[in-house]
Amino acid sequence: MGSVSNTFFRFFGGASAPSEISASSSQRVSRRSSGLNEFTRAVCESNNQDESLCILDLGPTSPANIAHLTGLGHKVYNEDVLQASTDPALSVNMEDGTSVFDLKRFAAENLVYEAALFDAVLCWDVPDYLPETLVKPLVERIHRALKPGGVLLAFFHTRDAGPDAAYYRYHIASKDTLELQRGPQFRLQRVFQNRHIENLFRDYSSIKFFLSRDHIREVLVVR
Repeated sequence: MGSVSNTFFRFFGGASAPSEISASSSQRVSRRSSGLNEFTRAVCESNNQDESLCILDLGPTSPANIAHLTGLGHKVYNEDVLQASTDPALSVNMEDGTSVFDLKRFAAENLVYEAALFDAVLCWDVPDYLPETLVKPLVERIHRALKPGGVLLAFFHTRDAGPDAAYYRYHIASKDTLELQRGPQFRLQRVFQNRHIENLFRDYSSIKFFLSRDHIREVLVVR
């Protein structure tokens, strides 16, 4: 595993809290995002006009995200790993009556990309909702698929969010604005403290934290 000796940590004020969200799954509310703004700037600054970038979106398919990113001239790959992790076929029954997650099968069927394919990854808050056994392998798989210097944007709930924190789909409305839409009833599995997030991305070269007022830490990581 890599060292964090060359990693820098910075905290920024930024994202504003969304207003009260309706129970309707079709309702959307706007949320400013400093992390998205930094992600967009990094993607635009690194863009070679002669070659589009490859961006991986790990959330549910969003026509808004596809339109925004392709509008910038990039190629978009989409893979909803959280939904894939709920496949009943991945639960293996043991002789003692317990069940375990089939990590080997999941790895064989998901996030199967060549090394250094992507320039950027939108991870959203997927790690907070994934089964524990999947979180570290997911980050390692993304690390392999990202190009050196590639960027990743992730969101992490703070301890104030609570175990019943709603799961939202993120739709890009502009370079620094997201629209949140209630998604399936995934349960928040854990809350990462800053040191846990730093350790999770210790193989990456740098990490920035953006503080918000809605129980979310935004994190921009560079491969």
